[in-house]
Amino acid sequence: MSPISITSDEINRLIYAYFRDSGFEHSAYTLVKEAQLERSPVFKKHVPRGELVELLSKSLLYNEVECHFQGGEAAIKCKAMFSLLEPHTCSPNPPESHTFLAPTFAPPLMMVAPPIQSNVLMQDVSHRKISPLPRSITTTEKRTRKESNDMDVDTPVESRPKAADPPKKPASKPKKLLQGPIDDITDPNVITLMPGHATEVFVCAFNPVNYNLLASGSKDAVVKIWTLSESMAGSAQAGEPITIDSFSQAESADLTCLSWSPDGTLLAIASYDSRLRICDTAGKMYFESDIHKGPIFTTRFSTSGRWLLTASLDGSSCLWDVAGKKLHRQYHGHKDCCLDVDWLNNDMFASCGADRQVHIFSVDEEKSIKTFGGHTDEINQIKCNPSGTRLASCSDDMTTRIWNVSNISASIPSEADSIPGLGSSDNDQVTILEGHKHSVSTIGWYQPPGTENELIATGSFDGATRLWDSVTGRCLHAFADHKRPVYALDISPDNHWLTTGGGDGWLHVYDLKTQTRIWSWFAGADRPGVFEIDWQTHKSQNIERIAMALECRLVGVIDLRRVPAIANLRGS
Repeated sequence: MSPISITSDEINRLIYAYFRDSGFEHSAYTLVKEAQLERSPVFKKHVPRGELVELLSKSLLYNEVECHFQGGEAAIKCKAMFSLLEPHTCSPNPPESHTFLAPTFAPPLMMVAPPIQSNVLMQDVSHRKISPLPRSITTTEKRTRKESNDMDVDTPVESRPKAADPPKKPASKPKKLLQGPIDDITDPNVITLMPGHATEVFVCAFNPVNYNLLASGSKDAVVKIWTLSESMAGSAQAGEPITIDSFSQAESADLTCLSWSPDGTLLAIASYDSRLRICDTAGKMYFESDIHKGPIFTTRFSTSGRWLLTASLDGSSCLWDVAGKKLHRQYHGHKDCCLDVDWLNNDMFASCGADRQVHIFSVDEEKSIKTFGGHTDEINQIKCNPSGTRLASCSDDMTTRIWNVSNISASIPSEADSIPGLGSSDNDQVTILEGHKHSVSTIGWYQPPGTENELIATGSFDGATRLWDSVTGRCLHAFADHKRPVYALDISPDNHWLTTGGGDGWLHVYDLKTQTRIWSWFAGADRPGVFEIDWQTHKSQNIERIAMALECRLVGVIDLRRVPAIANLRGS
């Protein structure tokens, strides 16, 4: 028998990969440092996605063989599941409905044989943080349910009743759904898929001025700047992209955010290697800094272009003087990692973190001038409305909160405002949006023409996208088309359309006026995730398109003018 060798470094490497695939970056970072894994030769070894679960699944297969190899009536009729933590007892009764255990990632396939009734449902991984489902949520509770009469909930296409059931036919192998639009009338050539990345594409961003430039970034720390054809007609492809791959540790430099400056001349790059990079449109490095001591999650230019904000796992946010190529101030307001930042105006910004706090800072003050508390779990994203008067925050606690920031001035904070939890009062006019069944991952503001109140859209790991009145907190509609977490959400500049992308591989486009889904596109069954979406509209150039960062290692661009379902509504 061949010898078996298992080392602690190998186990730690598998757990580290599991954490990274799951989005638990804080835990992965801590494991590497405490186990000194970076010093081990196994640290740089490639570990396929889902490897730990695949090995554990194989161990369950071995357990089944071990329990059932002698045969007998009990083994033949056994329908009891095999578990990693519970001893197996043969039983002819199938397991009862059980708690939905926390999924953490989606390997390419699960190595689970039919006799084993796995109680683990897998979910996709984006470059962003993923948290486990609350253990109180069962599989039956996760199914779409009709809410109260004041809110409509869409039924997914796959589950809508048909007019009449056809005669039953012998069971056949399900047909594999292919990549492409859901309808038969959309020309496949309206979607341009650009190869070039060797790993999953996590982020993408259109240049706000040079409208034919599109930046994309992938897991292997490669940034590409594409030049698109003006018409994107027929099967035309983008030209050869500019490639930026000057990352010293590509295996630990997953890209998390790409942000263009307002004048379109500079691109800020955030990654897990803790180093801020800013390059120009030709790919030439403009500025670099390693002041952050942990992965950088977000970069945001101010509307004036003078400042750049960054948010990091090290708990700090940094304000950079772009023209001066230097750090202006580093803020240490959070007791845990800082997950997102957004500008209120050119003088104030907000930050949120895993410490469940939202801080308001001035560019001229080191301490926060306002602190909002109330979330009971990590805050994933914050976004200010276009007027800079209200701030939305979404959290793992399954809620979104709307804060009034209209009366905050960029002055020295009061003693109460400088202490977390004491700065909030009735004057803050917080509105709480409740209804999602899992972490709320993404948010977007919009205000359709003729409406009095601003509305907000939220996407969640429960697969739902909800529309809300941001003033009353009333849920106006819930879309239930995604079968896995919603990773991306974007609203067209004219507030007419909403598009979402999810771990199930679907991109959906909705009409916000009628609150209906009007068109969909599928990324394919192999590595299906749609990780990021960017909507671009230039009326003077007759341009309306969507860019997509895809798990299948492609960058997608959809010419919406040539999608009949959308073009027909535009013309009506």
